[in-house]
Amino acid sequence: GLSECPFCGEAAGRQLEAHVRARHGHLLGAPSTGNGDELYECPMCSLTCTNIQILEEHVELHLEEHNISEGGNMKDLELAQQLQSEEDKCRRSEEEKREKEEFKKLQRQYGLGNSGGYKQQFLKNMEREVNRGRMQPFEYHKRKADMMECLAFGIDDGKTKTSGIIEALCKYYKNENKDVRHVWLSAGVDHFHSSLGDRGWGCGYRNFQMLLSSLLQNSLYNDCLRDATLIPSIPKIQSMIEDAWREGFDPHGASHFNNSLRGSKAWIGACEIYSLLTSLRIKCQIIDFHKPTGPGGTHPRLFEWVLRYYSADSEGGAKVVCTSKPPIYLQHQGHSRTVIGIEEKKNKTLCLLLFDPGCSSQEMQKLLKQNNDATSLKALRRFAGSLKEKQYQIVAVDGVLSLEEKAARCCASQVLTSEKIP
Repeated sequence: GLSECPFCGEAAGRQLEAHVRARHGHLLGAPSTGNGDELYECPMCSLTCTNIQILEEHVELHLEEHNISEGGNMKDLELAQQLQSEEDKCRRSEEEKREKEEFKKLQRQYGLGNSGGYKQQFLKNMEREVNRGRMQPFEYHKRKADMMECLAFGIDDGKTKTSGIIEALCKYYKNENKDVRHVWLSAGVDHFHSSLGDRGWGCGYRNFQMLLSSLLQNSLYNDCLRDATLIPSIPKIQSMIEDAWREGFDPHGASHFNNSLRGSKAWIGACEIYSLLTSLRIKCQIIDFHKPTGPGGTHPRLFEWVLRYYSADSEGGAKVVCTSKPPIYLQHQGHSRTVIGIEEKKNKTLCLLLFDPGCSSQEMQKLLKQNNDATSLKALRRFAGSLKEKQYQIVAVDGVLSLEEKAARCCASQVLTSEKIP
């Protein structure tokens, strides 16, 4: 039979060599055709050509096809990436917008927006009163002139002040014998309420004025307060707090307000009161009642602390004790008040006596009347059941600091801490 080709099994007979060279020359060492032409194999699909140019063109076609398909894939990938990038950008922009709105809301809530401060609010509210027919234009101009003068001197105009309440309470309790076993009252203190200029945000400043009014009546603090013999206006208190920050008190708190309070409606709290008092060399401490300590979210430990504070120096069982202790600054989320005393009832329950800056002069003056009765004390009395905020902080004054002690407290306020109860 005819000899078979070892590569493809085809019968080739005598022409076997020519057949192998022609068909399978590329598998042999020197690819060539029977008539001496070289064969060129495509590296991508094994096609053989006798012409190198044809092979090059053929390979280029392969490469073009490859690029087109790759390019298609690239275009799809680029498009997907572009869409993803636009989606991310859109989401980031929405988040930034939401964050800005939240921040502005917080700024407005805490008075850190650009809506002006005490003076602007005072004038705006007076204009509103004139427009509503509640104030005559001549009164507007007179009050504006008075306000500008007080602001220039940095003193409070005294128009929201009520004096003599502690003395009136002392008389009242001596004659009242229904259900109060003991009462302890702070040293004399004036009540200040919010005015047209600080309504809605000024409680911290008003409580500082109350505390200061008491310290100014106590000779122990004469030296510390020789530059503050008159009650400062709210813008002046803002400047005093900024001065304390510049001295190095509570840098973390200062940064929260961008180191600036003047011309704003910024709320202040226990930390700012502490920094301000300490900068004046007044010894004080922050006590943090950071969680309820009684049933129903109440704070009996706060009441017990106040009782110990006022009753510490009083010996014997006098029913009415007018102490020399300054009032206490009391802060909770969104509001602050001043503790001016504490009652112990015959059934042993405790009741705080509070001055609230939200309470008007008309209300407070009812306490000065001779025929004062228990109903007018409702404005002051707070039992455990009505103090149910999650957290309360107090600032309590206890003497004066030396210059060295003040410097040490300034250093320590780099991280301001409080005594926590419990």
